[in-house]
Order: sequence, then C-alpha cells, then structure tokens
Amino acid sequence: MQVVRITPRGYCYGVVDAMKLVRQVAENPATRRPIFVLGLIVHNRHVVEELDRYGVVSLDGENRLELLEQVPEGTVVFTAHGVSRAVRDRAAARGLDIVDATCPDVTRTHDLIDRLAGEGYTILYIGRRGHPEPEGAMGQAPDKVRLIETAADADGLELDAEKLAVVTQTTLSRWDTAATIEALRRRYPQIEVYNEICLATQLRQEAAVRDAEQCDLVIVVGDVRSNNSNRLVQVVREQAQRPAYLVDGVGDIDPAWLVGKHIVGVTAGSSTPSPITREVIRFLESYPETVPAPQP
Repeated sequence: MQVVRITPRGYCYGVVDAMKLVRQVAENPATRRPIFVLGLIVHNRHVVEELDRYGVVSLDGENRLELLEQVPEGTVVFTAHGVSRAVRDRAAARGLDIVDATCPDVTRTHDLIDRLAGEGYTILYIGRRGHPEPEGAMGQAPDKVRLIETAADADGLELDAEKLAVVTQTTLSRWDTAATIEALRRRYPQIEVYNEICLATQLRQEAAVRDAEQCDLVIVVGDVRSNNSNRLVQVVREQAQRPAYLVDGVGDIDPAWLVGKHIVGVTAGSSTPSPITREVIRFLESYPETVPAPQP
C-alpha cells in the first residue's frame, strides 16, 4: 500500500521543551521529591507512561486547583497547557517548588488576556469546554472572560461592552475558528480579534488537508484526549472530504478501513511520539497495494 507521509506532523517545539524540562527535573538529584505533574504534561498516554518510569506522578483531572490539593509536598510541574492565576498563587502559598512547562504560545495568550483585562476589555475566549488550556487562560481574569465554543454560541450573546475582544485557544480548527470569529464580527463590528492558533497547529492542519486530496483516507496518530489530534481528523473530513481516523497506535487500525484503498495518508498530533507514528507507517506499507473486500 502506498503511504503519504504528511509533513509537518508530530511533535511541536512546545511539547519537546515540556518533555525535556520534566526529564531534566526528574534526573536532577537536587529536585525536591516527590515530583507531581498537575494534569498530563501533554495529551498522550505514551508520554505519560514514559514519565512514570522516571518516578514522576501525573495527576489526571479537569480542575487543576482541586488536583493541586493532592500534592502534599515536593515539586509540582505545570503542564504545557498552562494554569490559572489561582493555581499559581495556591502552589506558591503552600511552599511547593514550581516547574513551569507552559508552552510559550500559551504564555503569550495569558499575557494578552492580562493586558486586555487591565485595559477594561470584555474578552470572548474561543475554546473547548473541559480542556485544560481554556481553564488556564480564562483563569487569568475570570471575571472578564467568557467561553465561546461555536459560531452558534455567538447568536445567543447579549453584551453591552464598548471594549470587546476575542482571543482563541491555540489548538483549534482554523476553519471553525474563522467561522466563529465572523459570526462575532457580524454581531459586534467593533470587536478586536486576536487569533492565537499556534503556527504548528495551522501548518499541520493545512498540510493534512492539502495532502489528503491525493489519498483515499488519512490516519491521524494521536491520543483521544488530544485536541489538536482530533482537529486534524475533523479538518480532513470537512475540508478535504476524505475519510479520516484517529488511532493511538497500530492496534487501533481497523482492517476494514483499508478495503479497496490504494493510498493512505499518515499524520500525527503535536504530542505524538515519532516512534509510534513510524510504526503505523511501517504497518501500512506492509499491506498489499489493494486490500480486497471480504467474500460473503
């Protein structure tokens, strides 16, 4: 079977830096033990399992402030998704050693929200409810920020604010986000727009859509909890009009997907380890050129 290796794919610099930082902390004998990661350092179980081998405890849950109460002492690591101001203040007040692995793109968004809130803006944050990145970003100024998930949410808004701004999560579909921003602009022409979708996310989505056009289907390697991986599946289906499936590894590939297919594209979320993606590529390349349909 012919495999199109969609590029760019896989790790972004924010993920690489976060993982490197946690390894350095775990290998440093001077680090106060135990070491806890407040959430999952990135949304990929293979990465989390690797950190387990370093003796790092990953605390999984939606509310970072509540998770922090499970840290009795030692060192706490903030994940690449960032945390709210309340989490930072509470960790410092408890005397924990803090290691900040927040992605620089997320930190820039936090700084932007701080500035806008300080200047008296009402802020609409486009993001995914329940994801840790919006929790942290909105927590920079919780009384000034409202969550918007879809363009339909814009229709239900009733705002009387002269200074209005929109800020976005870094890992959204750029097409969905553009539609939501346009809906907000129609209702509030004065709104100031700050599209914070990171460059790595945009480039991976654009490459997936472009290359999918020559493929019969696309396999996205990534964790089911990874927003950027799920968005890759979404944009291929919606923008390229090709079937796309999310897999955690080779074991998730359904042979039925490959029946009658000649060309398969492979990409990966920005938190997916490269060896997992290479294994998927090798598996697909070992298939015959065309998988026959099963006989009744």
